[in-house]
Parts: sequence; structure tokens; C-alpha cells
Amino acid sequence: ADGGRGIRVRRPNILILYTDQQRWDALGAAGNAEIRTPNLDRLAASGTRFSHHFVQNPVCMPSRASFLSGQYPETLGISHMGVLLPEDIWLLPRYLGAYGYRTANIGKLHALPHANRDHREPHPRYGFDYLEISDEPGPYEDAYRAWVRAIAPEHLDAISLGLPPSAAVWQATMGVQDGILHPAERFPKRAVPFPAPDELTHTAFVSDRTRAFIGQQGESPWLCIAGFYSPHSPWIVPQRYLDLYDADALTLPSETVRQPFGEDATNRDSLDTASSDDELRSAIHGYYAMVSEVDDHVGRIIDTLEAQGMTDDTMVIFTSDHGEWLGKYGRYGKGHPADDAVSRVPL
Repeated sequence: ADGGRGIRVRRPNILILYTDQQRWDALGAAGNAEIRTPNLDRLAASGTRFSHHFVQNPVCMPSRASFLSGQYPETLGISHMGVLLPEDIWLLPRYLGAYGYRTANIGKLHALPHANRDHREPHPRYGFDYLEISDEPGPYEDAYRAWVRAIAPEHLDAISLGLPPSAAVWQATMGVQDGILHPAERFPKRAVPFPAPDELTHTAFVSDRTRAFIGQQGESPWLCIAGFYSPHSPWIVPQRYLDLYDADALTLPSETVRQPFGEDATNRDSLDTASSDDELRSAIHGYYAMVSEVDDHVGRIIDTLEAQGMTDDTMVIFTSDHGEWLGKYGRYGKGHPADDAVSRVPL
């Protein structure tokens, strides 16, 4: 719009860097002196950091649907996992498309349940012009595995971080045999080095394809959502990011904070329960290292914006869909009770 004055104003590009399961305090700029996030800290210092940003639901699908639609999960009828987002719901890309934006989602979107479908089938567009969807790192034939197959096929057998239990049930029921190799442990409660080259992680995939998308854009404004899976468990990350930390020096939640809540006070055998100080310290080590890997790739994406001369024309938003207990109430993961550990995230 020119306000009748003949002044042409360019609409800004919008880059959304969207992590999965990142707590509000897993960020140096939030006052965490132990985590290494230099690029995100610079981004926060050069813009606005919302110190008390809360998501609308403490698990992935309803939170993401709310974020992209601007509606409450209750309004959408999506209050828990496994409920697909209807295609007729208007999301951000559909609104922006009406103003001439070219729109893309690369990596995680999680608008559909991922355990009971073939990821090679066409994905609903939800108003996006361009999609490279990969909701989990490596267990399905999707855009991530296609990317690895194209650049380093000899490492395909090493990139799956594990088949989700619900996907294993569905595949057994439907007789699916996809030939994908998975690690023996689905959820090792410790930091584990990524068994393939560093440049083949899911985080590297999202970064590489996001930078490629940015480099292909012309004069029209664009929206790109970079959907990182990290720092969601399992905590499998290249060794060089683990080497940034001395695991023995990391601070554990206090014993008071780690007291079980509700049903967990009597049931200490669930998969998401922290069993020892050493285990929890290793989990925190892996979690922080995954955030540092994302931070490294955020720096590369910002460098691409600068190289393309787009820095001044681009609104950059960094946030996450929910947090992580990381030892609070003696638990891992997310869900209720939805206090700050899982409902408060960076923005």
C-alpha cells in the first residue's frame, strides 16, 4: 500500500525458525550460562526477546495447529496428539498467499499423524506453495531420507533415530516392510553421538533446504518455516556438539524440583522417568548439544540472508512448539501439568 502518496512499500519476507520441545531457558539469552547458543543470543540482542511467551498446549500437534492458525486448540477441536488438522482451516501461508507471498515449510509440520501413513504420498498443502515434509528424523521414507539418498546414499542405514512405537504397531498390523534400519533402542536416556557424518543430520537437512529456498527467491516476498526436530528426544547429536560441554559440570534440577507429581508419585517405572543423576546429566548434555547444533545452523541461515542482501527485508522469528521436563517431577518429555517447563518457550 502507498497511502495515496505514490510510495511503494515492499512487504517483508518472513522466516520462522521453529524448534521442537525447546524450553524457555534452553537459551543463553534467557540467562542460562551453561548452554552455548551464540547465534540465537545475537538474534535476540538485535531484536525483541519475549521472556514470558507461553504456547496454547503442551504437546506438538495442537500447539502447532494453534500457532499457524491463530486459533485456540479448543476452537480447532485439536486438544491432543493424533488429530489431523482439517485442510479447510486457514493457516498463515494461505493468508499471506493472498498478498503475493511464496510460501514454504521445510522439515517438521506435524499437521497429520505420522505413525499410520505412507510418507511418500502427497501431503495436503495447507496453502503452502512448497513443501519438504519430514516430521521425524529418519524412520520413514520422506523428504529427509530422499535428501540423504541423493547426496550420501551409503549412509541411509545410519540416519534413523528410531521407529516410534505407534508406527511399529501400525506397520505390523498392515504388513508394512519398508526395509529401513532402526537403532535397537528407541529412547536411550542419555546423550548418543550421531552415527553418520555431521552434515547428514535432520537439522542439517532443514538448514540446507531452507538456505536453498532462500537462495532461489526473487523480488516477491516469501514465508519460509524451517521446522527443526531438535532438541526433541532421543538426544542423538554429532560428537562435536557434545564436545562443547563438560557433562560433569552441568547443573541438575534440585531434588525438590524432581519430586514426582500426581500419579508419578507412585508409578516410577514409566518410560519417561529419570532414574539417576548420571542418566539425567547425560540427557541434559545431549539436549543442550542438540540446541547448539540448531544454533550453528541458524547462524548459517542468517549468513545466507546476508549473502542474498535480504537481511533488512526479512522478519526472523525463532520459537518452539512446547518445552521439555528435563528432570522436573523426575520426568522427560512434555504434557500436563503444563507449567513453565513445558508451556513456556523462546520467542
